[in-house]
Amino acid sequence: MQISPRLDGPLAAVDMGSNSFRLEIGQIHQGQYRRIDYIKDTVRLGAGLDARGMLSEEAVQRGLVSLRRFAARLASFESAQIRAVATQTLREARNRNAFLLRAQEVLGRAIEVISGREEARLIYTGVDGLQPRTERTLVVDIGGRSTEMILGQGRDVHVAESFAVGCVSLTLRFFPDGHITADRFRAAQVAAGAEVEEALGVFGPEHWTLALGSSGTAGAVSQLLQAQGITDGRITPQGLRWCIDKLIKAGHIDHIKLDGLKADRHAVLPGGLAILYTLASHFGMENLQPAKGALRQGVIIDLHRRLMAASSGRQRDVRDASVAELQRRFGVDTVQARRVTQLASRLFNAAVPDATPEDRLELQWACALHEIGQMVSHHDHHRHSAYLLSHADAAGFSENQQRRVADLVLAQRGGLRKVETQLASETFAWQVLALRLAVIKAHARAPINLHALGLAAQGREAVLDIRPQWAKANPRTVFLLTEEAQAWERNGPLRLRLPA
Repeated sequence: MQISPRLDGPLAAVDMGSNSFRLEIGQIHQGQYRRIDYIKDTVRLGAGLDARGMLSEEAVQRGLVSLRRFAARLASFESAQIRAVATQTLREARNRNAFLLRAQEVLGRAIEVISGREEARLIYTGVDGLQPRTERTLVVDIGGRSTEMILGQGRDVHVAESFAVGCVSLTLRFFPDGHITADRFRAAQVAAGAEVEEALGVFGPEHWTLALGSSGTAGAVSQLLQAQGITDGRITPQGLRWCIDKLIKAGHIDHIKLDGLKADRHAVLPGGLAILYTLASHFGMENLQPAKGALRQGVIIDLHRRLMAASSGRQRDVRDASVAELQRRFGVDTVQARRVTQLASRLFNAAVPDATPEDRLELQWACALHEIGQMVSHHDHHRHSAYLLSHADAAGFSENQQRRVADLVLAQRGGLRKVETQLASETFAWQVLALRLAVIKAHARAPINLHALGLAAQGREAVLDIRPQWAKANPRTVFLLTEEAQAWERNGPLRLRLPA
């Protein structure tokens, strides 16, 4: 059984970015964040993505070497103390699953590929956690292959977007041989502007009073400007023009020699500067200040909030709010969803008492959202529901977890062959069975007796207990349960046994 870590104990975030892999270890005590340890490796995973969207073996090996180092540092940590996330490069890579299998084996825990908007939300969470403020704030984070922009106030995120342009990808595209010219800079700025142009009305200066630059590119430029005495660390259009002029005069990435600029930033600085200057000029950023927090701190703070929610009798975390919003948006019959959730949870907990809290939550979310597809069509609504869940923006969920919940919803009715691969996971199989049994029992959309059915696991055999008096009064439901047993007999990894 999984042991919950102390709420004020150390937590770890593994941030697998397109340019760097980072390990952050921190703790939150009395609401304050404190760093315990930090390791950064310049992996350049994004530079190993070819035109076909395939990660090269060289890039894969660089990533695995870094993760081995992180795994050694995390050897004493429980699984619940760690969260590992991957960003744009692994959102794009066609062979990401093959890489993730190897990476997870090396790291010793699951790796979550998060969507661009979820990355943006976590970046804002990190900035707010280390630099709380009350004014309307724009946070900008230029990564290796994506740029995130977030508007918020206090802890609340108002708008979060991710754009598929970053310092690595833009440098590789417009400065592939390392040569730096004014024409190449102009072309890179036009390309960056084309990516973010659609957001001009959303993130314009009328919507915020403070602009903060998070993480790599903004931090590097801020340090450079301060070291050179150009500004006190603030990023201004004039300061950016000075930086660009210095790079053009250098003529080549290998000839960049600027005090205050770390060597590992030389190779990606042209693209990063082109994006920063484009954002400053397009969005009226006259004074972009460096932020203290970033994605990795946001991951730790978000993990801490999840643990707090779990320890306080299911105080809601951000994923619960996302589920409630999806229910509202798609007009879900919440009374029916509650019936299915209560029964499915009761059956699953009885059959799999050692399930992790996340396994239980994923089943509950699938129950809560199993009928959202009815907004599209009653016919085959489970397929519509699964599609909507796979593609909806749902704050707090990684792409992996959102896909698992969607697969559960897809499996709620009909044949089992459509989720045959996923059923190889025994936990997933028990989740599916509990959901299907609950949907069958609640099919009449009327109040149900939660205690009329019981479920027990005997190896791979699922033993269903049915109260005789209830069975006699509900022959149609018993008929459906008999058909369900036949469905598992044909294609399922479990065998459902009904009373004789």
